[in-house]
Amino acid sequence: MRKHAILGIILILLLAGCAPSFEDKQEVVQDSKDKKETAIIPKYKISEEYYQTILPFEPSKARGLVVSNLNTRYDIEEFENGLMRLAQTQFDPEDYLFQEGQMLDSSTISSWLNRKYTDSQLKEKKMKASENLGLNPVDPGKGDIDKRNEENPIYLAHILEHNYLVKTKDNSVSLGGVVIGLALNSVHYYQKEAFGATYENKIDSKKLKQEGEKIAEEVLKRLRKMDKLKNVPITIALFEQNEKSSVVPGNFISYTNIDKNSNNIGKWTNLDEEYFLFPSAAAEKKNRDDVNTFTNFKEDVEEYFPNFNGVIGRAFYMDDQLQSLNIDIPIQFYGNSEAIGFTQYVAGLIMERFPNYIAVQVSITSVNGPEALIVREANQDEPIVHIYE
Repeated sequence: MRKHAILGIILILLLAGCAPSFEDKQEVVQDSKDKKETAIIPKYKISEEYYQTILPFEPSKARGLVVSNLNTRYDIEEFENGLMRLAQTQFDPEDYLFQEGQMLDSSTISSWLNRKYTDSQLKEKKMKASENLGLNPVDPGKGDIDKRNEENPIYLAHILEHNYLVKTKDNSVSLGGVVIGLALNSVHYYQKEAFGATYENKIDSKKLKQEGEKIAEEVLKRLRKMDKLKNVPITIALFEQNEKSSVVPGNFISYTNIDKNSNNIGKWTNLDEEYFLFPSAAAEKKNRDDVNTFTNFKEDVEEYFPNFNGVIGRAFYMDDQLQSLNIDIPIQFYGNSEAIGFTQYVAGLIMERFPNYIAVQVSITSVNGPEALIVREANQDEPIVHIYE
């Protein structure tokens, strides 16, 4: 099925008249592992909103760590994609190239995610003081375990690094800036004994933001001690991930841009971003008109298949304005013609029901996997439709 998805994307590009030319490329020189190597910048660019990357691909030094540290796949996707979106406040996609993080490896990030240890704990663990790098609060290890976890929760869940390269006059690329995402826990989970029940404490959002900003200050100090990061612009963003049971992702709450010659964090920019599940009581309470629009769409789908009731949406809001809506429609088809007819019907509903300024994506699936994908970007006259074969 993955093969069909890739073929579908290529078909969409061909139909759109913008097929990529992989022969058209630019060679540049990149500093890599203290030596200069030839790298390639593909000329083709999907959109002005996306960063170009260089070849050969260099995976993150902490590749895969995000999967084990964040609660849900929704959080993982938003943390990674949202961080790249925020990078554009500092690094213009026209001038910078994207590269996965090369400065912080898995062992470094893991050590920073630990709790800070007391001197006696260090001695017990046979660790050196220089290894006491944890950015999360000390657990004294004595006293009531519930009180300890309430007063000293794990705030920092993960650290994600993105690098942004800039082309120079001598046809080479060098590190032009770094973006660091700090994923914070909205809920602290703990166990009183190994393999026992899991307990949870909700962390106050205001307190979480304060602690996140303190952690960011220490992260900046450590980054500035690295030779390659002494004099580059750095952006640090705070992400509040949702609880483990959530079916919508968390959101970024603030970010700060640090000039290349600065060792201190100045102003933080607060963000008003939030995800809602459609339909839900929380969405109904805050965004009644948008929920009504979605409900009308849902009822139209159910009218096509009277015994069907399974349309859900994930709505992304910025500054209290609906920006995008991802809709999932799991359904059982009994033939390809039925899938085609239904997909055409849904594509028409998107254009009729949802305002043009909202980006809408609909995934139609069955027990066999993906059946169709409909994408209508903001201010787009017609949606792009792909039916998997």
